[in-house]
Amino acid sequence: MVKKLRVGVLFGGKSAEHEVSLRSARSIIEAIDKRRFEVVPIGIDRHGRWYLDEKQALLAGPVDSPPATAEVSLQQRSGSGALVSLQSNVPVGDLDVVFPVLHGPFGEDGTVQGLLKLAGIPFVGSGVLGSAVGMDKDVMKRLLRDAGIPIAPFYTITPESDVESMVRTAITEFGLPLFIKPANLGSSVGISKAHTLAEALAGAREAFDYDTKIIVEKYIPGKEIECSVLGNRNPVASLPGEIKPTDEFYSYKAKYLDENGAELIIPADIEEKHTEAIRAVAVRVFKVLCCAGLARVDMFLTPDGGIVVNEVNTIPGFTDISMYPKLWEASGIGYTELVSRLIDLALERFEEEKRLKTSFQG
Repeated sequence: MVKKLRVGVLFGGKSAEHEVSLRSARSIIEAIDKRRFEVVPIGIDRHGRWYLDEKQALLAGPVDSPPATAEVSLQQRSGSGALVSLQSNVPVGDLDVVFPVLHGPFGEDGTVQGLLKLAGIPFVGSGVLGSAVGMDKDVMKRLLRDAGIPIAPFYTITPESDVESMVRTAITEFGLPLFIKPANLGSSVGISKAHTLAEALAGAREAFDYDTKIIVEKYIPGKEIECSVLGNRNPVASLPGEIKPTDEFYSYKAKYLDENGAELIIPADIEEKHTEAIRAVAVRVFKVLCCAGLARVDMFLTPDGGIVVNEVNTIPGFTDISMYPKLWEASGIGYTELVSRLIDLALERFEEEKRLKTSFQG
């Protein structure tokens, strides 16, 4: 009998996207192939404490006090990664691979990826660099612009800036409406669409509640298109899907709270030439930003047939109704198979990196 691989599903975290992470993790744990994998739930509470969540107390929903389970740390033991009890300093289980389902800062931004690399554990998704640039909308957009990939014009604002002056400049150059976003967050948290100067300044104040750097971005009319990417060195793109929000934009409420917040058209009702162009752009974005494993690339298809990249998500929402798995389902890869492929890609990349030399003898 082949030994099952122990897969640590890492969820929760200190991000404002904590609840989204729980929903994604529950879907992955439910769908994972139990014949191949043994699931090890690892929950991170809002204070950043790690728990071996065997009874799934953290997974069930956010809690303020520690659950009745072992608080653990991640350490490298005998050349491999292990969960170690903080109370006894005794290992409570090895991990063959980790599936981080941490959306937003302290999970999607390269921090956890660096920890896992130091611990010598394979993990699903992009490495430190791809995760960091994928999280930071300012850096991401500059890299895409330098690569010749169309993006919406934007300004980056920091607290020491003359915020009102820069917002006024953006309105003069971009017109209204425009978008204000925290640079390092996802799930539309802290994002606003401004139709007036007053709304733009209020949006900037809200965005600064979530990040020390915000972007003010030109509004791009057109269809909102999302495309899923899967792979390492030779990634492939799914069929694209279209999002039709019923409100001003695809907000947090529309994504997760209001079942009628948006219409998801999968696959997108667009011409074949646009479908292929979108898939090609998605793969190019994936490569330019040094992504691995998975990513969802969000774009606009403008009325004249142009493609403008909005952003990339290196750990996209993974609930059973999220666009990333739904797009792959429409492209012929079911949820359970998709999870298996992502774990296999993580192991493949780890073995490739393990062959690299770590010392030099001249």
